[in-house]
Amino acid sequence: MPEHIVHLLPHVNAALNSLATVLLVTGYVLIKRGRETAHRNVMLSCFGVSAVFLVSYLIYHYSAGHVKFPTYPPQVVRTFYFAVLLTHILLAVAVPFLAVATIYFGLKERRSTHRRWAKWTYPIWLYVSVTGVIVYLMLYQLYPVE
Repeated sequence: MPEHIVHLLPHVNAALNSLATVLLVTGYVLIKRGRETAHRNVMLSCFGVSAVFLVSYLIYHYSAGHVKFPTYPPQVVRTFYFAVLLTHILLAVAVPFLAVATIYFGLKERRSTHRRWAKWTYPIWLYVSVTGVIVYLMLYQLYPVE
């Protein structure tokens, strides 16, 4: 992949994570208001955005390799970054499985099972989306590699 495209991917990924966050919150609000069809459509859109993110993320890391957090920020910043990154990675591994299962139960109209899964999936997926943006901001905007 051309280098100028690869360098854009972290920014694209952050935008996709931000959009996923907005869609997750919107989907939550919609279901709380009883708007099931709108909720379904928004959550399927969120899943699509997250799938595009995952493909873009994998392409970026395959093309660019590992990106190290710089050593120049204060230790408290580095500790915060690595704590966020660790929890983000551990939970991000679960999101595709949780999301697929939750969506499956919703589409099959197994409402009680869907709700039980969503009580775990929603906060984890939201946390992963938000912390993905935090990692991006710290790694590419606030403390870029010199």
